[in-house]
Amino acid sequence: MSALLEVKNLETFYGPIMAIRGVSLEVQKGQVVTVLGANGAGKTTLLKTISGIMDPEKGQILFEGDPIQGREPHQVVRRGIVQVPEGREVFPLLTVEENLSLGAYTRSDRAEIARDRDMVFSYFPILAERREQEAGTLSGGQQQMLAIGRGLMLRPKIMLLDEPSLGLSPLLTQEIFDILRRLNKDEGVTMMLVEQNAAVALDLADQGYVMELGRIVMADSAAKLAASEDIQSFYLGHANEGARGERRWKKRKTWR
Repeated sequence: MSALLEVKNLETFYGPIMAIRGVSLEVQKGQVVTVLGANGAGKTTLLKTISGIMDPEKGQILFEGDPIQGREPHQVVRRGIVQVPEGREVFPLLTVEENLSLGAYTRSDRAEIARDRDMVFSYFPILAERREQEAGTLSGGQQQMLAIGRGLMLRPKIMLLDEPSLGLSPLLTQEIFDILRRLNKDEGVTMMLVEQNAAVALDLADQGYVMELGRIVMADSAAKLAASEDIQSFYLGHANEGARGERRWKKRKTWR
């Protein structure tokens, strides 16, 4: 079975700097795939390249078997790829409901749009309560909910989420990820999320990739990555690994 999304040997540059170095990965329909890594690993650049915001120098991006690299962002969106950006980027002077309506800008089926808006409100009741409130007056967690809801209004075939836990408390982070789990299980939303919070990301995901300096350095099921000593030591912060894990990771880095 061919993947819904497949990235092959991707290379993307910021000016003279290679930010993505031969990355290959795939996402099956119905899966949640996470890409982990520290700041500067290339995670956001990868999402921007898939979304058409940046053009790759080399490699392929296949969606439903068709190459989409180099297409304009609006063309990528119409194919069913929706990105929820880092920092939410809601329209602050528009109301919650207006933000959601803008999320459905490619659609004209008014009855279905209204039904999907009600679906978003069912997952995020606080947004229903504040539907007439300007988005800029919402809390950070509520803005993140709105950004996800706005993406859902496009009926995405795959949702790309960039650091959905950024700036949120642990309690709000867990709430957001619980809702993402329900959206995947109940609505069948395929997701690819990049995260620094490895614990919540791996708990949600089926498959995981670890990026470092623009490269994929580890790939496995989320369960196996969560059990990996390297991941536990350097992404989940398990102190019992200590210096032994640090020496092992440094040794791994010398192999590349």
